[in-house]
Amino acid sequence: MLSVQDRAIIKSTVPLLESGGEALITHFYRMMLSEYPEVRPLFNQAHQASGDQPRALANGVLMYARHIDQLDQLGDLVAKIINKHVALQILPEHYPIVGACLLRAISEVLGDEIATPEVMSAWGAAYGQLADILIGAESAIYDQKEQAVGGWRGAREFIVAAKVQESAEITSFYFEPADKGPILAAEPGQYIGMQLFLDGEEIRRNYSLSALANNGQYRISVKREPGGRASNYLHDQLHVGDSIQLFPPSGEFTLAASDKPLVLISGGVGITPTLAMLEAALATERPVHFIHCARNGSVHAFRDWVDGLAARHPQLKRFYCYAEDDGASPAADSVGLLSREQLGEWLPAQRDVDAYFLGPKGFMGAIKRHLNALGVPEQQSRYEFFGPAAALE
Repeated sequence: MLSVQDRAIIKSTVPLLESGGEALITHFYRMMLSEYPEVRPLFNQAHQASGDQPRALANGVLMYARHIDQLDQLGDLVAKIINKHVALQILPEHYPIVGACLLRAISEVLGDEIATPEVMSAWGAAYGQLADILIGAESAIYDQKEQAVGGWRGAREFIVAAKVQESAEITSFYFEPADKGPILAAEPGQYIGMQLFLDGEEIRRNYSLSALANNGQYRISVKREPGGRASNYLHDQLHVGDSIQLFPPSGEFTLAASDKPLVLISGGVGITPTLAMLEAALATERPVHFIHCARNGSVHAFRDWVDGLAARHPQLKRFYCYAEDDGASPAADSVGLLSREQLGEWLPAQRDVDAYFLGPKGFMGAIKRHLNALGVPEQQSRYEFFGPAAALE
């Protein structure tokens, strides 16, 4: 446990982290990824280049420092970090590398006048405390997943059983275990980790499960991203019969049991986790409003599947909004960006609903504001980032 003096020192550095935390963390990543190539597979280089990953970690460090006296005030931030770590298979041996680089970055960026021996000692103790919390929680989850029916630890070989083009940009991949054994159950909304070796380099990615894992298969649906190493490899080079290494399903953004009307709102490839949620919800009598926004009809994946469900399930109402009218048939219910007024018409009249939304950051920011203005309780408005977490305000 940190001493009173250590906690006071950590809190005194909060203003420095508020003004210069992103620069500090950018220096930390540059140093660590250049000097410790063994941890490079754990980090998406596109998120490094965009600055999203440094911003996310800088915010996490700042939140930790602010709440060093009351770690319970961090809310679900710790759970999100733990689940991301588990999906990528972060292990105890990675933590000393991160800690050494973080302390060195603090020293080099802040300088000797600020990064005094007392400050460095306090931050060393604070990092050690956080590492112990994360390692303990992650170890428990690894054990749980290994011991569960169909579970495993680390990477497991799967075979591509099917590959289906869902739109001009999105393709689905169905995976079955090479050992023909059972697979671990996954909650609707979870994602699965993937280990790839491209041109002699290991990279790891997380992809949302786009269907319930109740038939001995996992399905992911991947958008081809311009310049995306993993997505382009999957689209162009991974074929039926090929093998791939997967990590067990993880993620805390899951469909909670409730009898409230369910609203699922997605933009683009953000539709993927909502599909499994939709499947699960339709197994009950729960009313569901499914709202999807796409650039146009050619990139709208799973429309026929959702339409078929709506025809068979009276409790399902579906609405589509296209940013542009490209003349594709069938047409959307609305054209242009999804406005607050249009969303209000598509929501249940009673706003006591559970809303889940995913998509690009700008889209999610707008949806969050719309839902709040339309009277959906904030605690019942839930979202998740595909990449590093960021502020939506």
